[in-house]
Order: sequence, then C-alpha cells, then structure tokens
Amino acid sequence: MSGSKKKKSRSKRGSRTHGGGSTKKRRHSGNKGGKGLAGSHKHGWMKINRESPKHFGKYGFKRPSQIQKEVNVANVGEIDEYADELLEKGLAGKEGDEIVIDASDLEIDKVLGGGQVTRPMRIIAKEFSGKAKEKLEESGGTAATGES
Repeated sequence: MSGSKKKKSRSKRGSRTHGGGSTKKRRHSGNKGGKGLAGSHKHGWMKINRESPKHFGKYGFKRPSQIQKEVNVANVGEIDEYADELLEKGLAGKEGDEIVIDASDLEIDKVLGGGQVTRPMRIIAKEFSGKAKEKLEESGGTAATGES
C-alpha cells in the first residue's frame, strides 16, 4: 500500500506562480476559459449539465392575468344541504314541491356534481357539469341555464 499523495497546493507553497509560468499568463479571463457562466454552451457544458441541467430551455408557462377568470363553483350536494336555510332567508322560492334556487344570487357561476340530491330542485346558473345535470334530473328537478 502506497502512502498518500501530497496535495499540489501544499507542494507549491512559497512559489510565486504555483507552476503557471509568468504571472501575466494565468491572470485574466481568457486564460481561465471565461468568467462566470461564459462558455456554458461550449467548453463549460459539462459543468452546467452537472450542476443545473435545467439552465437552458423553457419550462412551463404563465397565462396573462387579463385572460384568467375566477369561476365560483358549488356542488349540488351543498346546495341541497342549505336549501332550507335559503328558503328561510328568501334566497330561494318554491313552486309546488320543487325548490327554485337562482345561483347568481348566491354568486355561484358553475354548479358541479359533488354530493347527493335528496329532493327535487330547479337550479338556475350560468354553467352546469354533466354530473350535476344528471343528479338534478334523477331527483325530479331541472338544471336551467340562465345568463344573469
């Protein structure tokens, strides 16, 4: 078994240039291959690839805020749960055995199909999911699209 090799920095102690020849030769960026991320698409490629492989290229996107719109949603199950409270507050009406709820009064844009519908209801909203329409019709109610 051989002994450990001395570090180069230890062996060059006391030397002015550490084996680099004239002091002018190892001084500027041209002799180092550039400064910072210079040459990262050429001779510095391995370093970039190893340390930050996603440095180059585009990843993902962000939609402009003018295009984005916030849609307020509610499940038919939630509306069914709170139907009695809505009747008491005057936010819903009754036509026969059917409860009529205008979702725009509740600031709901779209009705989704989560939960269970236990009674016939007619909900008026801008949009419905397919499941929501299906559940309302199964219970004997209707899904009415109304732009309000």
